[in-house]
Amino acid sequence: MLTQFRMASIQFKLGVFLSVLLLLLSPSQSAVFSVDLGSEWLKVAVVNLKPGQSPISIAINEMSKRKSPALVSFHSGNRLLGEEAAGLVARYPQKVYSQIRDLIGKPYSFTNKFLDSLYLPFEIKEDSRGAVSFKVDDNETTYSAEELLAMILSYAMNLAEFHSKVPIKDAVITVPPYFGQAERKGLLQAAQLAGINVLSLINEHSGAALHTYAALVYFSAYNAKEYGKTVSINQFQVKDVIWNPELGGQNMEIRLVEYFADEFNKQAGNGIDVRKSPKAMAKLKKQVKRTKEILSANTAAPISVESIYDDLDFRSTITREKFEELCEDLWDKSLSPVKELLERSGVTVDEIHAVELIGGATRVPKLQAKLQEFLGRKELDRHLDADEAIVLGAALHAANLSDGIKLNRKLGMVDGSLYGFMVELNGPGLVQDESSRQLLVQRMKKLPSKMFRSVIHDKDFEVSLAYEHESLLPPGVTFPVISQYDISGLTDTSEKYSSRNISSPIKANLHFSLSRSGILSLDRADAVIEITEWIEVPRKNLTVENSTFAAPNISIEAGAGNSSEDGNERLNSDGGINNTSNSITGEGNSGELGVERKLKKRTYRVPLKIVEKTVGSGISLSKEFIAEAKLKLEALDKKDAERRRTAELKNNLEGYIYTTKEKLETVEEFEKISTSQATHFQLLKSLIRCKTGSIGDPIFFRFKELTARPVATEHARKYLDELQQIIQGWETNKPWLPKERIDEVLTDAEKFKNWLNDKEAEQKKTSAFSTPAFTSEEVYGKVFDLQDKVTSVNRIPKPKPKIQKASKNESSAENVNNSNTASGESSSKNEAPDTNSQSSRDENADPESGVHDEL
Repeated sequence: MLTQFRMASIQFKLGVFLSVLLLLLSPSQSAVFSVDLGSEWLKVAVVNLKPGQSPISIAINEMSKRKSPALVSFHSGNRLLGEEAAGLVARYPQKVYSQIRDLIGKPYSFTNKFLDSLYLPFEIKEDSRGAVSFKVDDNETTYSAEELLAMILSYAMNLAEFHSKVPIKDAVITVPPYFGQAERKGLLQAAQLAGINVLSLINEHSGAALHTYAALVYFSAYNAKEYGKTVSINQFQVKDVIWNPELGGQNMEIRLVEYFADEFNKQAGNGIDVRKSPKAMAKLKKQVKRTKEILSANTAAPISVESIYDDLDFRSTITREKFEELCEDLWDKSLSPVKELLERSGVTVDEIHAVELIGGATRVPKLQAKLQEFLGRKELDRHLDADEAIVLGAALHAANLSDGIKLNRKLGMVDGSLYGFMVELNGPGLVQDESSRQLLVQRMKKLPSKMFRSVIHDKDFEVSLAYEHESLLPPGVTFPVISQYDISGLTDTSEKYSSRNISSPIKANLHFSLSRSGILSLDRADAVIEITEWIEVPRKNLTVENSTFAAPNISIEAGAGNSSEDGNERLNSDGGINNTSNSITGEGNSGELGVERKLKKRTYRVPLKIVEKTVGSGISLSKEFIAEAKLKLEALDKKDAERRRTAELKNNLEGYIYTTKEKLETVEEFEKISTSQATHFQLLKSLIRCKTGSIGDPIFFRFKELTARPVATEHARKYLDELQQIIQGWETNKPWLPKERIDEVLTDAEKFKNWLNDKEAEQKKTSAFSTPAFTSEEVYGKVFDLQDKVTSVNRIPKPKPKIQKASKNESSAENVNNSNTASGESSSKNEAPDTNSQSSRDENADPESGVHDEL
């Protein structure tokens, strides 16, 4: 929860804001998002360069909150996520799954103890990998930790897409620095199930809600070429990170839970133990979180839990002093990562320019006081948002990595592997010594990186990758080996080439990579065989005079470069080659040059087969499992969408019913359009019974027409009066308009007028609660049709005046003049084109005259 900056952290803040402003300079339709994934909460940030939106922002959830519960629940056949799941924690604690992030890649035994320590009553079982799976609802359906986490990540992606209004798939996801290989691989597979393309997993480094660690970060700048210009790019480099995975905000909360549980048991008496009731403990834990938050700003805080156990209420208070006493041993432990970090890096307290605290537990006054005392500071820095700095930084990193977003200037980040890794070889003929077990990745090695190892061997063997120190393993990991591989094909390759003249021992090259997400893997393996053998090559004729035949493409070469490959070749004084090896030459008069034998060294590379045989809870999910899991998740997504759609329709119906009720009770005009048979009460009963709004539509339609129809009628009659004036204007100003077209307009206007008179008369005889004789929409429709016809006639253009033809004599003279003029113009104008044409022909006359590259 502590991050130490070598340079001023305010520079980092300005650098981030500068990068955000630079985002605006390169518009794009792409968007990326980041997820700050915690044990209990998650935050989502989006980088979207769409005009009119903030380039980088926090995506709020359905409750307009900036962080969401990382929860999944299955209840009554429905899956609930986030805020919906949080509402069930107190009532159904066994059905609301939390802490999923910290259960990825963990063995069953660890998970069982971990859940018991947090009083989480989940129904779990051990799967074929030795990991945990969760029984849901009917205890027949099970989900792996990866599947549950995929649901949470899918929820996060939906928040990002709803916020940005565009589909998003690319993301950066944060992980605690102590996450090992199994956890990182499992998280990536969970993201794959969720349909997320993870650009990178990024270490939090600056803090987390549940664990304590310290990070030493150096800030600097370097020059780089961008768009042909030299620009300065800000970057930060993580030099070291130390953590204590068993210390954090949740440990403080558990101390309070245990304290209040003992107090309630004492108050209740009769041997009651609240710890045996999952519901009671869930209620107590929920209130303890609030109490802890209150203590951060106050010297005392109350706690109140209604019906915590057997309808008994629990009320109490606690002082900050008592809380600090309960956590007395934690305060000194919280300084251990800081002390170790400074000691190992050789940095003194005086050399640290700024100290930033990030994470929920850093708000505890006692923790802040301990840090201030150790660092000799009156105040700790507050330049970064303790809650949102991680997710915003991860979003900016996603924008740096994305191909879809172009930044004018990037913010560099250099992170390193938080664990060192060893490579060990084992197999027939391999001696187990220092050469067979080597350090492959030193701790804090730059991410990403590639490594190469070569081993002299001619038989199939095994490769194991393991953590460097057994004393420094991820939480829950008891065995250092992370992955094992069988390398095959080397034995067969050695036998295949054994009859050849092998010039050096056969070796196997191993190629490893450390990904941007901190995952180590063996990518490929090759067998390398070097062979020296005799080959036949054309004999070179160095003296044309001594040969009765010379090929036209052969030139004389003295001191040929190939002489170094064959130590028996010497250049004679007469220019010929004396080859002491066997050679085949043609007859002197045959015109053949012949061939000669030379020693040639050749290197063969043969790909070797790699088969991963990792076992245990860290093994990757099989392709078959992933395919089946995707189908399960798609079915759940579809069911959730249908449920949300149904809920939306019900909400709309409820709003419709209340609107109808209000109108029926308050608007007097409704009495004119509803009969005694369709009373208000009956109408509402029908709406509720039918669960549809259509039954009330006829009444609202008649109500609307009470005012809309007279307005439409008045508008129509006004237009008919205006039409008479329009036609009179045509007769005066546009005498060329065809009479038959004007008559058509007059006829249609008369028909419309008669129709309107008839309908008004009919409407007067129709009761207000019956279907209207005509509607406002019909009136407007006929008006628009008549207006279109009037516009069509009004656009008829005035005919052009007729041009009188010239006499025969005038025409002849004019033609002569025009002919002479045209001839003169043509003569003068054609001179330049002739010249240009000749020039053009000269340039293209001989396309082969120049020197061209051979195609």
